[in-house]
Amino acid sequence: MRERTTSALITGASSGIGAALALRLAAPGAVLHLSGRDGARLAQVAAACRSRGAEVHQAVLDVRDAAAMAAWIQGAGRLDLVVANAGISAGTADGVAESAAQTRAIFATNLDGVLNTALPAWEVMRGQAPGSDGVRGRIAVIASIAAFLAVPGAPCYCASKAAVDAWAVGSAPAAARDGVRLTSVCPGYIRTPMTDRNRFPMPGLMDADRAAALILRGVAAGRVRLVFPWWLGALARGTALLPAPLVARLAATQPGKEAAVSG
Repeated sequence: MRERTTSALITGASSGIGAALALRLAAPGAVLHLSGRDGARLAQVAAACRSRGAEVHQAVLDVRDAAAMAAWIQGAGRLDLVVANAGISAGTADGVAESAAQTRAIFATNLDGVLNTALPAWEVMRGQAPGSDGVRGRIAVIASIAAFLAVPGAPCYCASKAAVDAWAVGSAPAAARDGVRLTSVCPGYIRTPMTDRNRFPMPGLMDADRAAALILRGVAAGRVRLVFPWWLGALARGTALLPAPLVARLAATQPGKEAAVSG
């Protein structure tokens, strides 16, 4: 992907997967548009990318602001790759139901934030000249293996990621007709500040840099859905076929995600 991408836009680029993607794409000739909510951390990532030769434009933005996101994306110029990565995580620690505020915050960031990124990017890309491969641009949305299994410990997180995955997979054929490749990325547990708060076992835990490499490879290959590690995705799908009460009993043996929203 690095050799073919000259301009990329990434949300949630101040840490975790977003920062790892930015650093992997950073190279002489690359133009990176990076956003995040933490200006200090974003500046550090931008500086690291510039040290690798990339031209970097950074913006402190909230993906929930549809007008601001559209303006930023429309003003970025040609975009070869857009990654809707920003997200937050929380759950029902100690068995306490998620509050209305937490529920709305998770959906506003994880679902609306993705659409506020992907939809204007799609509109921009459909107006771009195609490359030699006929592709006008590529959009990756970060869902999760959590999309495949609704667990009582994080119902809103699972539901928001399921919606993102379903939208991307269902919309991919229409995007392809516009010359845009749309990929739903469904990773397992990635070592980030978000997962550092988890109090339960995380099978298949992977470093963010390794995840970024897999994402860029899968997006470049035109994958509609990218799941890794594959065995964890298969396990989640298989478990989802069990009766819901049984899944709930199995999940009850593990602590839920912390109730405080993190991102």
